[in-house]
Amino acid sequence: MYPFIFRTVFSHMDPERAHHLVIPVIRAFGIWPLRPIVRALTAPHPILRTRALGLVFDSPFGVAAGFDKNAVMSEGLYALGFGHVEVGTVTAVAQDGNPRPRLYRLVSDRALINRMGFNNAGAAAAATRLARSRRRPRRTVLGGNIGKSRIVDVEHATADYVTSTKLVAPVADYLVVNVSSPNTPGLRGLQAVETLRPLLEAVRDAAGTTPLLVKIAPDLADEEIEGVARLAVDLGLAGLVATNTTISRRGLQADARAVEAMGPGGLSGIPLRARALEVLRIVRGAVPREFCVISAGGVETADDVQERLDAGANLVQGYTGFIYRGPLWARQINRDLAARRRRG
Repeated sequence: MYPFIFRTVFSHMDPERAHHLVIPVIRAFGIWPLRPIVRALTAPHPILRTRALGLVFDSPFGVAAGFDKNAVMSEGLYALGFGHVEVGTVTAVAQDGNPRPRLYRLVSDRALINRMGFNNAGAAAAATRLARSRRRPRRTVLGGNIGKSRIVDVEHATADYVTSTKLVAPVADYLVVNVSSPNTPGLRGLQAVETLRPLLEAVRDAAGTTPLLVKIAPDLADEEIEGVARLAVDLGLAGLVATNTTISRRGLQADARAVEAMGPGGLSGIPLRARALEVLRIVRGAVPREFCVISAGGVETADDVQERLDAGANLVQGYTGFIYRGPLWARQINRDLAARRRRG
């Protein structure tokens, strides 16, 4: 049913408008009495229960940051079967993001290009919603993803991140420092180890006991990835998220002129699959076994999820696949993963 709806309705709509139209639907799935009914149909098999970051996840498969920017859909996404939801990216200062249009589909590649620019209602608003969700006895694991406010100069980024940390860390199950989005000027420069160290030290100290991770770009050179991974271990971080979107446009099936007309932004979806897997293997080879690695990028099927787990990921995240697979996406992946495990 969903592929038909996508082809006949959503594919003809502006992608951002379509996303905003489905938000109230997903939120409705999280409201009583729908929530327990939907969850009963989608709940992951107990065989998928996963331990990471000192937490228990119903499934290793969750939602990457960017899908639920303002922490308004977490209960609905839990009802749909996701093992965790990483909300955000949120910033200390509420912001509108980049001018529209800023989100594009590449249907032939099962991909997206976005230059959203951290549009969000601010860390304080997200923290209020996270606190409300955490009071539920049955819920998904909630991660908070924080980024730099656009109006803040790069040299003042650390203080900006610390402000968000103090708001979000107390009400999140884990916290992710996003220094790898291509859509905020100067942000990716913070991934340089000499710049990243003092930023992560400050955020780590502000986060207290909340597990802290850092999210990196797939466009870093392999030795830079190893450097960030070793830094994260050295600073006592809980883990690393690999990867964010890519600025590369290599290997796309879509018409090159059409892609160029879409302009700059981060590419996500199937074209990122190979590089995301490479980065995962590089990171896993550079960190201890107990260090948590969350893999994202190009994940659409249970085969993709299992491949990441086999390559050393503790958890796996998806986003773009939701647009092409629809609301039963997590349910199908969880069922396929559980069937694999039962077969041994």
